Amino acid sequence: MSTANVRQYLPEVRTKIPRKHGWGKMAAEIISGLVDKRSLDRAAADVIRQAITSGGLAPGKRLTETELSTGLNVSRGTIRAALQRLMSEGLVKQKPYSGWEVASLTSKDAWELYTLRSSLEGLAAQLAAANPNRRRPIEAAYDDMKAAAKSRNQKRINDSDLALHKAIVILSGHNRLADHYGLVEHQVRMYMASSNAILERPDMVIANHEKMVNALLRGDAAASERYAREHNKTSGELLVRHLQETEAKQTNRTAGKLT
Repeated sequence: MSTANVRQYLPEVRTKIPRKHGWGKMAAEIISGLVDKRSLDRAAADVIRQAITSGGLAPGKRLTETELSTGLNVSRGTIRAALQRLMSEGLVKQKPYSGWEVASLTSKDAWELYTLRSSLEGLAAQLAAANPNRRRPIEAAYDDMKAAAKSRNQKRINDSDLALHKAIVILSGHNRLADHYGLVEHQVRMYMASSNAILERPDMVIANHEKMVNALLRGDAAASERYAREHNKTSGELLVRHLQETEAKQTNRTAGKLT
């Protein structure tokens, strides 16, 4: 997707936008703050982030400040500040002499994220199991995941996957844990998209969470933690192997071109 077409993600930043507005006016209103009161660079970062985490801007995609500023109708300075914000979130990288690009998930990135998630989400599940108000939000999130899997819509599956895990983190009642999870949330969203993309069937995402969800619903703290860690380890190791194989093939192709 051309970075100039990133404005197609504008409606997802704000759910209620008057239909009478054209795309140009809509973009101007959202980015200028007439519809959304956030700063320009933050609003631009939100739109670009949505394009990245939804897969509209693929890993490794080159980003140019000129195209993005034209697509979002803001200055290059605003785009540069937005990209700096996204770089701090691990979603984009700045490469010397070649500008910006969407961050790619390497096997080492996947290993770091799944081992970190295992620790954070294991503790969150243990604490959430003791929360007397856990049943309704967990059941609602799991039901939404089931509906997403049935729809076979990959974006919806990924969104519901993250929503379930975020619900568990919130139900833990551990504010510092939630703060640390928030620091890597967008990277986790990219990780989930990559992990779910290699499943043989979309409905496998339901089975992958079933033991953890059942343990949470019955209030078994020890089992909730164990299954949360097992879920992260199993899916994480699968993704790491997949990425290692992809990286090996890329290395072999590069070596072949040099010989």
